[in-house]
Formats: sequence, C-alpha cells, structure tokens
Amino acid sequence: MAASLVSIQIIPKTENGEDSIPFVDEAIKIIEEAGVPYQVNPLETTMEGELSELFGVIEKMNERLHELGCPSIISQVKIYSRKDKQASMQDLTKKYR
Repeated sequence: MAASLVSIQIIPKTENGEDSIPFVDEAIKIIEEAGVPYQVNPLETTMEGELSELFGVIEKMNERLHELGCPSIISQVKIYSRKDKQASMQDLTKKYR
C-alpha cells in the first residue's frame, strides 16, 4: 500500500492527576525512535509511512505509557491514504507554507 498519513492525539490518564504533557512527550519520543517522518502540531502529531508500520508505532506508544503507570489512554487516530499515489504531509499543506 502507498504511504499514508496518520494523525494521533494521545490522551493519557495519569495515576495521581499529574500533568499529562511529560507522558505525551514520551509518546512523541517513540515516534522519533521509529524514524518515520512526523510533524508535531498543537493538538495532534501526524506521521507519514506505511499504514501497518504506523499502527505499530501507535501500539508502542500505548504500551510505553502503560509501562510509565498510566492506567488508561485514549488514542484518537485519523488516517489519510490515496489509491493512486503516496500521501504526503508536504503535498497536503504546500499551499499554506
């Protein structure tokens, strides 16, 4: 399948009501370690790559936050793919840059 775009907003519940931003930072670190192109935005992060690979990254993000003690996590995911060519962040946003 052609490259897809997947945006994720990960919302961790913290054990004692701690600030969730350090946990979100950990989730973004998982994306960095995966080596896929990505862009952090104020309310979500968009990744570019093969859909199965990106789903694997999301799984690792959730696993890591559970390891850090988050009892529950909401992951809101959006997917964009094209049949005729690869989807890219640059192509979708070039008229705004």
